[in-house]
Amino acid sequence: MIHPEQVADMLRPITSTTSSHVPAPVPTVVPTPTEYQTVGETGHRTLWVTFALMVLSSGIFALLSWNVPTSKRLFHVITTLITIVASLSYFAMATGHATTFNCSTVWDHHKHVPDTSHQVCRQVFWGRYVDWALTTPLLLLELCLLAGVDGAHTLMAIGADVIMVLCGLFAALGEEGNTAQKWGWYTIGCFSYLFVIWHVALHGSRTVTAKGRSVSRLFTGLALFALLLWTAYPIVWGIAGGARKTSVDTEILIYSVLDLFAKPVFGFWLLLSHRAMPETNIDLGGYWSHGLATEGRIRIGEED
Repeated sequence: MIHPEQVADMLRPITSTTSSHVPAPVPTVVPTPTEYQTVGETGHRTLWVTFALMVLSSGIFALLSWNVPTSKRLFHVITTLITIVASLSYFAMATGHATTFNCSTVWDHHKHVPDTSHQVCRQVFWGRYVDWALTTPLLLLELCLLAGVDGAHTLMAIGADVIMVLCGLFAALGEEGNTAQKWGWYTIGCFSYLFVIWHVALHGSRTVTAKGRSVSRLFTGLALFALLLWTAYPIVWGIAGGARKTSVDTEILIYSVLDLFAKPVFGFWLLLSHRAMPETNIDLGGYWSHGLATEGRIRIGEED
């Protein structure tokens, strides 16, 4: 008869041998979740404050035009339209509209397991590009009218400006790993900006001399002020939207400050100086001031 302890001794080596060949667990990697770079509380507040300041500026500009004859309100109308469009843009961004996400793939490298990847999605406010595509041509139109730039150079400057803004939008939505999509469009936009400077600043500085020294000083100050601000925009874009070195809130804050200087501050400077300088008046008659003349109306039921 076999004792139970003998059975245990016989099975013990088999058990230990079998257990020694159990494979070790395979290491696993938990994939990194998608990273979202979105607007925060500071960015939301900045958008609402900028919207309120744009609305307030629009109201003041409209009031400044009340005691100005209709034939001399051209600068007032353009300046008011600029801040109204900016107000609508900032309202859209503050309420969560006019925004999308641009996602890129980031690879995570590991020593003992295969590399993994995750998505980084940054919030892009395309509403500001719509704003710039509408308002910056109006700003250029004011400078060209002030300097007396001819229509051909004015049209070329506005065309180059629109191309510059659209290139910025295409670059902002371009694929992160595709250099042509992002930095190619960015480069084209920068070259377009050089054409804007040539048509407005260089050509305008020659034509404005016919209007006198005071208007020349005003144009030089406004043009230098505007173009220096506009030079900051592509720099900010390259750091924030291009290289993604700043947060979305910081990007919003910088763009808001630039927009407030480039639109309300520029507008106040222009309109207050325009009021004190009769030489800057652009007297528009005809349809602008009086509507359709009697001879231009269609008469129905009258005999020839």
